[in-house]
Amino acid sequence: MAHEAPFQLLHSELIHYICKTADGADSENGRSVTKLENMGFRVGQGLIERLTKDTARFKDELDVMKFICKDFWTCVFKKQIDNLRTNHQGIYVLQDNKFLLLSHMSAGKQYLEHAPKYLAFTCGLVRGALSNMGVKSIVTAEVSVMPACKFQVMIQKL
Repeated sequence: MAHEAPFQLLHSELIHYICKTADGADSENGRSVTKLENMGFRVGQGLIERLTKDTARFKDELDVMKFICKDFWTCVFKKQIDNLRTNHQGIYVLQDNKFLLLSHMSAGKQYLEHAPKYLAFTCGLVRGALSNMGVKSIVTAEVSVMPACKFQVMIQKL
Protein backbone atom coordinates (compact mmCIF):
# COMPACT_ATOMS: atom_id res chain seq x y z
CA MET A 1 0.00 0.00 0.00
CA ALA A 2 2.90 2.39 0.63
CA HIS A 3 3.82 2.43 -3.07
CA GLU A 4 0.35 3.81 -3.98
CA ALA A 5 0.59 6.85 -1.71
CA PRO A 6 3.10 8.92 -3.75
CA PHE A 7 1.05 8.48 -6.94
CA GLN A 8 -2.18 9.41 -5.14
CA LEU A 9 -0.57 12.48 -3.58
CA LEU A 10 0.95 13.59 -6.88
CA HIS A 11 -2.41 13.15 -8.61
CA SER A 12 -4.24 15.13 -5.90
CA GLU A 13 -1.69 17.94 -6.02
CA LEU A 14 -1.85 18.01 -9.81
CA ILE A 15 -5.64 18.44 -9.68
CA HIS A 16 -5.36 21.07 -6.95
CA TYR A 17 -2.74 23.02 -8.91
CA ILE A 18 -4.61 22.90 -12.24
CA CYS A 19 -7.91 23.92 -10.66
CA LYS A 20 -6.32 26.65 -8.54
CA THR A 21 -4.43 28.25 -11.43
CA ALA A 22 -7.46 28.18 -13.74
CA ASP A 23 -9.62 31.28 -13.78
CA GLY A 24 -12.74 30.88 -11.64
CA ALA A 25 -15.17 30.60 -14.56
CA ASP A 26 -12.82 28.50 -16.67
CA SER A 27 -12.56 25.74 -14.08
CA GLU A 28 -16.35 25.49 -14.02
CA ASN A 29 -16.45 25.36 -17.83
CA GLY A 30 -14.17 22.36 -17.93
CA ARG A 31 -10.91 23.92 -19.05
CA SER A 32 -9.09 22.39 -16.08
CA VAL A 33 -10.63 19.00 -16.83
CA THR A 34 -9.40 19.31 -20.42
CA LYS A 35 -5.89 20.18 -19.22
CA LEU A 36 -5.86 17.13 -16.94
CA GLU A 37 -7.09 14.90 -19.75
CA ASN A 38 -4.42 16.23 -22.12
CA MET A 39 -1.70 15.62 -19.51
CA GLY A 40 -2.95 12.06 -19.07
CA PHE A 41 -2.94 11.59 -22.85
CA ARG A 42 0.77 12.41 -23.08
CA VAL A 43 1.65 10.21 -20.10
CA GLY A 44 -0.38 7.34 -21.58
CA GLN A 45 1.46 7.63 -24.89
CA GLY A 46 4.86 7.43 -23.24
CA LEU A 47 3.95 4.68 -20.82
CA ILE A 48 2.43 2.37 -23.42
CA GLU A 49 5.49 2.83 -25.61
CA ARG A 50 7.68 1.43 -22.82
CA LEU A 51 5.25 -1.38 -21.97
CA THR A 52 4.83 -2.66 -25.53
CA LYS A 53 8.40 -2.40 -26.81
CA ASP A 54 8.97 -6.17 -26.43
CA THR A 55 5.39 -7.27 -27.07
CA ALA A 56 4.17 -9.00 -30.20
CA ARG A 57 1.69 -7.17 -32.42
CA PHE A 58 -1.94 -7.37 -31.34
CA LYS A 59 -4.46 -9.21 -33.53
CA ASP A 60 -7.46 -6.94 -33.03
CA GLU A 61 -9.08 -4.28 -30.85
CA LEU A 62 -10.20 -6.81 -28.27
CA ASP A 63 -6.60 -7.95 -27.69
CA VAL A 64 -5.56 -4.30 -27.32
CA MET A 65 -8.32 -3.71 -24.76
CA LYS A 66 -7.35 -6.86 -22.83
CA PHE A 67 -3.77 -5.58 -22.70
CA ILE A 68 -5.02 -2.23 -21.37
CA CYS A 69 -7.15 -3.96 -18.72
CA LYS A 70 -4.47 -6.35 -17.54
CA ASP A 71 -0.93 -5.12 -18.14
CA PHE A 72 -1.41 -1.35 -18.51
CA TRP A 73 -3.86 -1.01 -15.61
CA THR A 74 -1.64 -3.18 -13.40
CA CYS A 75 1.39 -1.02 -14.21
CA VAL A 76 -0.43 2.17 -13.25
CA PHE A 77 -2.84 1.10 -10.48
CA LYS A 78 -1.27 -2.17 -9.21
CA LYS A 79 -4.43 -4.17 -10.01
CA GLN A 80 -6.34 -5.34 -13.05
CA ILE A 81 -9.66 -3.90 -14.20
CA ASP A 82 -12.48 -5.74 -12.44
CA ASN A 83 -14.69 -6.11 -15.50
CA LEU A 84 -14.42 -5.58 -19.26
CA ARG A 85 -17.56 -5.55 -21.38
CA THR A 86 -18.09 -4.92 -25.07
CA ASN A 87 -20.93 -4.79 -27.56
CA HIS A 88 -18.53 -6.01 -30.30
CA GLN A 89 -19.28 -2.81 -32.24
CA GLY A 90 -16.45 -0.65 -30.94
CA ILE A 91 -17.71 0.20 -27.45
CA TYR A 92 -15.91 -1.16 -24.40
CA VAL A 93 -16.74 -0.57 -20.75
CA LEU A 94 -13.95 -0.97 -18.19
CA GLN A 95 -15.18 -1.23 -14.62
CA ASP A 96 -13.01 -0.68 -11.55
CA ASN A 97 -14.90 -1.38 -8.33
CA LYS A 98 -12.30 0.27 -6.08
CA PHE A 99 -10.65 2.91 -8.22
CA LEU A 100 -7.42 4.01 -6.55
CA LEU A 101 -7.78 7.71 -7.29
CA LEU A 102 -11.28 7.87 -5.78
CA SER A 103 -10.71 5.56 -2.82
CA HIS A 104 -9.45 8.38 -0.57
CA MET A 105 -12.75 10.21 -0.95
CA SER A 106 -15.90 9.41 0.98
CA ALA A 107 -17.98 6.49 -0.23
CA GLY A 108 -21.08 8.68 -0.05
CA LYS A 109 -22.63 10.79 -2.78
CA GLN A 110 -21.57 14.19 -1.43
CA TYR A 111 -18.35 14.25 -3.51
CA LEU A 112 -19.80 12.97 -6.81
CA GLU A 113 -19.64 16.46 -8.31
CA HIS A 114 -15.84 16.45 -7.88
CA ALA A 115 -15.36 13.04 -9.54
CA PRO A 116 -14.83 14.33 -13.11
CA LYS A 117 -11.65 16.16 -12.01
CA TYR A 118 -10.28 12.95 -10.50
CA LEU A 119 -11.12 10.85 -13.56
CA ALA A 120 -9.98 13.20 -16.35
CA PHE A 121 -6.28 12.29 -16.09
CA THR A 122 -7.11 8.56 -16.30
CA CYS A 123 -9.40 9.08 -19.31
CA GLY A 124 -6.49 10.80 -21.04
CA LEU A 125 -4.12 8.06 -19.91
CA VAL A 126 -6.25 5.37 -21.59
CA ARG A 127 -6.90 7.47 -24.71
CA GLY A 128 -3.18 8.23 -25.08
CA ALA A 129 -2.22 4.58 -24.67
CA LEU A 130 -4.77 3.50 -27.28
CA SER A 131 -3.70 6.29 -29.62
CA ASN A 132 -0.09 5.13 -29.52
CA MET A 133 -1.29 1.60 -30.30
CA GLY A 134 -3.05 2.87 -33.42
CA VAL A 135 -6.56 2.91 -31.96
CA LYS A 136 -8.34 6.27 -32.11
CA SER A 137 -10.92 6.54 -29.35
CA ILE A 138 -13.08 8.68 -27.11
CA VAL A 139 -12.83 7.82 -23.40
CA THR A 140 -15.40 8.96 -20.85
CA ALA A 141 -15.88 8.09 -17.20
CA GLU A 142 -18.91 7.69 -14.99
CA VAL A 143 -19.33 7.30 -11.24
CA SER A 144 -22.58 6.35 -9.57
CA VAL A 145 -21.23 5.11 -6.23
CA MET A 146 -17.74 5.93 -4.99
CA PRO A 147 -15.10 4.55 -5.30
CA ALA A 148 -16.40 2.40 -8.20
CA CYS A 149 -16.25 3.86 -11.68
CA LYS A 150 -16.74 2.88 -15.30
CA PHE A 151 -14.66 4.03 -18.23
CA GLN A 152 -16.38 3.88 -21.60
CA VAL A 153 -14.11 3.57 -24.61
CA MET A 154 -15.66 4.31 -28.00
CA ILE A 155 -13.39 3.23 -30.84
CA GLN A 156 -13.37 5.65 -33.76
CA LYS A 157 -13.35 3.81 -37.07
CA LEU A 158 -11.16 5.35 -39.74
